[in-house]
Amino acid sequence: MSMFCYQCQETAGCKGCTIKGVCGKDDTLAKLQDLLVYVVKGIAVVNERANAVNVNDKEVDKFIIESLFATITNANWDKKFFINKVSEGLRLREGLKEKVKSNNGDLENLAEAAIWYSEDETEMMAKSEKVGVLSTENEDIRSLREMITYGIKGLCAYMKHANHLGYDNDEISRFMDRALASTVNDDLTIDELIGITLETGKFGVDGMALLDKANTESYGNPEVTKVNIGVKSNPGILISGHDLKDIEALLKQTEGTGVDVYTHSEMLPAHYYPKLKKYSNLVGNYGNAWWKQDEEFEKFNGPILMTTNCLVMPKESYKDRVYTTGVVGHEDLKHIKADKNGVKDFSEIIEHAKRCKAPTEIENGEIIGGFAHEQVFSLADKVVEAVKTGAIKKFFVMAGCDGRAKSRNYYTEFAERLPKDTVILTAGCAKYKYNKLNLGDINGIPRVLDAGQCNDSYSLALIALKLKEVFELNDINELPICYNIAWYEQKAVIVLLALLHLGVKNIHLGPTLPAFLSPNVANVLIETFGIAGITTVDEDMKIFLGE
Repeated sequence: MSMFCYQCQETAGCKGCTIKGVCGKDDTLAKLQDLLVYVVKGIAVVNERANAVNVNDKEVDKFIIESLFATITNANWDKKFFINKVSEGLRLREGLKEKVKSNNGDLENLAEAAIWYSEDETEMMAKSEKVGVLSTENEDIRSLREMITYGIKGLCAYMKHANHLGYDNDEISRFMDRALASTVNDDLTIDELIGITLETGKFGVDGMALLDKANTESYGNPEVTKVNIGVKSNPGILISGHDLKDIEALLKQTEGTGVDVYTHSEMLPAHYYPKLKKYSNLVGNYGNAWWKQDEEFEKFNGPILMTTNCLVMPKESYKDRVYTTGVVGHEDLKHIKADKNGVKDFSEIIEHAKRCKAPTEIENGEIIGGFAHEQVFSLADKVVEAVKTGAIKKFFVMAGCDGRAKSRNYYTEFAERLPKDTVILTAGCAKYKYNKLNLGDINGIPRVLDAGQCNDSYSLALIALKLKEVFELNDINELPICYNIAWYEQKAVIVLLALLHLGVKNIHLGPTLPAFLSPNVANVLIETFGIAGITTVDEDMKIFLGE
C-alpha cells in the first residue's frame, strides 16, 4: 500500500496525498508516522486496562502526547526519530502490561494494535503499510476514526505546552486513552463514534482552558500591545512556533549578549504577555505566517529556532541556521535537547547569532494585538454600548490557520470588504491575511482584535459566552457573531470540535471542507450544526450580512 494522508487542508486534490505529501514528507516518513500512531493507539488500549486497576504511569501519558504532537503536519521530518519512537513505545507498552498483570488486571481480548511487536526495522516498515488510514474499509467509520485521531493530535499539542509549564489534567489523559482506543475497536457503531467525536470537543475546551491557565499564571494576562515589525541594528535570533517557555528561556539567555530576539508567525503573541514583554531584547515580530518562511528565513540572516510544528522543508541556503527543539525535528538540522532537569542551553544558537549580520528589513511599522478574554472583558462596557447604539453591527470570528493556497486570498478580500461597522475577532496565523491592513477602529475599538495563538480561540469562545451573558440571551447563536474560519492542520480540528461542543452553529470552514469528512459524516455536521464551506466573497457577504 502506498502512502495515504489527508490530515491537512492542502492534501492533494482535496482527496489525499498518495505519492508524496504536499507538505513535503515522502512515502517512508508518512508510513512511519502511521505506524507510530498505530502503536500509540495500542498503548492507549493497554493504558485503559492499567487505569482500571489504579496503575497511572505519567511516562505513558507523556509519551502519547509527545508522539502524536510529532505527527502533526510540518512538525517532524526525521525518520530515525519515528523509528526510535516506535521502538520506545512498544517497550513502554509491554512494561505497562507487566504492571497490569502484577495488579491482577485484565489483558484479555486486546486489539491487534496492543499486541503487535517487532524490533526489526524491515518488519516495522512492512507493518506500516498495513496500518494507515485506508486500513479501515468502511468510509464513514474511517472518517470518524480519523476525525477523533486528528482532534486528539491537536489536543496533544495544547497539552504538551501546558505540561512544559508544569500544568496537567489527568481527566484529559484518561479521555485521550478512551478516544484513541475507540479508533481500533471494531465493535463500536457509527453512532457511538459520533458520540466520542463530539465528546472530543468537550475535552478540547478543557485542554485549551488548561493551557490558558498555564500561560496566564506563568506570564500574566495578555495586554493590548503594539508590536514593531521593522528591524534593529543588532544581530538577531528568530523564534517561531508556540512554546512560551522556550522563548522565555531564550530571552533570559540572550540578555546582555547584544543579540536581539524576534518572533515569527504563531510566536507573535509572546509580545502580549507582561512577563515576556519586559525583556528589552524582545524587539519585534519578523515576517508573516509559517508558509512564507523559506523566503523570510533567507532574509533574516541570523539563526532561527523552531519550537513547534510549522517547519517547512528548509532550503540548502539557510538550513545551517535553523535549529529545532521539542518535538520538532529534521535529520539535517541541529536539535537542542533539554537536560534531565528540563533546562535547555541555547548558547550555541546565541554564539551563532553573534557571527551573523542584522536582519534585512522586509517591512516596517507596528501591529496591535493582545485582545485575549481579560482585555476584552475590561472593554465590555464600551463594546456593549457600541453594539446597542449600532456602531458595531456584527462580529466576525476569522480565526484559524493560514496556508500557501492562492484561494486563501479570499480571507484578505473578505476582511477588506466587511462593512466598517463590523469587528473581526481572530486567533492563530490566519490573522496574517489581514492584520496589517488599515481597517481602522470603531469608537477606539480596533476592527481587528487579535486574541493570540490558535489555542487562544478559547478566548474568543469566552468572549462570546460573556456577551451572551451581558445581553441576557438564551443561546450563543443569538449573538451578532458570524464564524468564517480558515483551517489547515489538526489543531484547527480540535478548535472546531470545541466550538461545536459549546453550541456554536453555522460555522463556515474554508478554503475547503476537510477531505477526511465522508459525505455521510459531512451531512451529519451540516444537518446538526449548520457547518458550511465558503464560496465567493460576494456570495458569502450576502449570506453573512443577510442581504
